[in-house]
Amino acid sequence: MSATTPHPAVSTDSPRPVTDSPRPVRARLPFNTFGIAFGLSGLAGTWTATAGLGAPEGISDVLWVVAALAWIVTIVRYAAAGTRPHDVVADLRHPVLGPFAALVPVTGSLLSARLSVWLPTAGEVLVWSAFAVSAAFGGWFIAGMLARPRDPGTLHGGYLLPTVAASLITSQSLATIGHPGAAKALFGAGILVWVLIGAMLLSRFTTGPEMPRPLLPTLAIFSAPPAVAGNAWWVITEGRPGTVHELLLGTMAALLLPHLFLIRAYVRLPFALGFWVLTFTTAANATYGVRLLSLTGASWSTPLSWVVVSVATAVIGAVAVRSLALVPFRRILSRRTAGRTTETASVTC
Repeated sequence: MSATTPHPAVSTDSPRPVTDSPRPVRARLPFNTFGIAFGLSGLAGTWTATAGLGAPEGISDVLWVVAALAWIVTIVRYAAAGTRPHDVVADLRHPVLGPFAALVPVTGSLLSARLSVWLPTAGEVLVWSAFAVSAAFGGWFIAGMLARPRDPGTLHGGYLLPTVAASLITSQSLATIGHPGAAKALFGAGILVWVLIGAMLLSRFTTGPEMPRPLLPTLAIFSAPPAVAGNAWWVITEGRPGTVHELLLGTMAALLLPHLFLIRAYVRLPFALGFWVLTFTTAANATYGVRLLSLTGASWSTPLSWVVVSVATAVIGAVAVRSLALVPFRRILSRRTAGRTTETASVTC
């Protein structure tokens, strides 16, 4: 849907309409486009977790680079369309697409934590910077929810991004750079807002209004917190088994099970970039699943881990391939051809 419309429409992916102007104006990308880099970062994390399975490190490294490039390109594309303060604020306040703005610092936190493996100082500075941005946006976002009542029809799983995802993923990043105390504090905050925001969303889902079809994939975000929390706790405790993992495993299974019955509904939806919201949830659950399987010590844990990784990679790969079909290659080629024709004509004249 358009990010400049005041109320949700039937699509979450169409670019903002361009108003009449003396010169062409490029429409800004909707914030949910950052789900591409977010999902790729999640898949990179999944393949990083397969190091214990003997997977080549080069695969995860390539995925991290691709995720970083996608993140940077999306930021540049958004900024290139014009970043007048009132337009950006309008985007941030959008009741449907606004919450996805959290993906900018959250994805940056994941990438920065990985960067700290090679460049510790730079990675640490960037992790703290991403934390500052996500904390500021999260505080502002929650304040807006408290001060301005929302239309229940605009609420969706993405409301967990500035609150739960930001807290838990930043917790994981801080633990990665060696700050377990701060990581535990953020972990606690993430669990708190998960309970509060999760209860609000469950009430919205069960009492209506009916979820618009383009927003149906955001239900996947609702099932992500157990795995995201589990991955954060894994890094905080350096992979030690314990009761927390057992509790999160049960919670993860309980929230994932309903999605088996929603697959048919997902498949029937017309494909759009909004499907990228499925990808990080898929990757996070795969990563946590691989880690939990490593604790069993069973002979079947490695083959099953590879099945989990393969399924996650296939799902995210399918979304990526389908996304390519949305790129207007013919339009781009026709513009380039027209430009060359005009240039040739001017030279001839």
